[in-house]
Amino acid sequence: MTDRTKENLTLLRNKGTQYIFDYDPGLLETFQNAHPDRDYFVKFNFPEFTSLCPITHQPDFATLYVSYVPDTRMVESKSLKLYFFSFRNHGDFHEDCINKIADDLIQLMNPKYLEVWGKFLPRGGISIDPYVNYGKKGTRWEQVAFDRLSHHDMYPENVNNR
Repeated sequence: MTDRTKENLTLLRNKGTQYIFDYDPGLLETFQNAHPDRDYFVKFNFPEFTSLCPITHQPDFATLYVSYVPDTRMVESKSLKLYFFSFRNHGDFHEDCINKIADDLIQLMNPKYLEVWGKFLPRGGISIDPYVNYGKKGTRWEQVAFDRLSHHDMYPENVNNR
């Protein structure tokens, strides 16, 4: 068991949190996984993600889902929230935002498995729901990633909020 109170988490207890409006992966912080001997999913639901269209500069709104199986490091949730917030004035297409988030989290944590799914609200009468996943090469999670991607969204949920 790890003593998380001794981790170098600068944002969690900070009462003077500053919100950065420009994309900044440097906001992300990690702590040690207290259960590295067990595989388990951690899932974040972020219903207030915003970014900007790189062409029109109009805002795009989405709910983001990030699920991962940690290895030795885990992402700290407040830093993740601030990182997501840093996309607020960032101009990128939906697919690029989701892939950038996946790349940043993979580089940060080196997880066994990770998936990021963005459910963007419609603009111009169409919604876009990009999905990306990753399985650590040379492990069973590499095959899990392929299987989940190849069967992803074969039975999509009913969408009644957009």
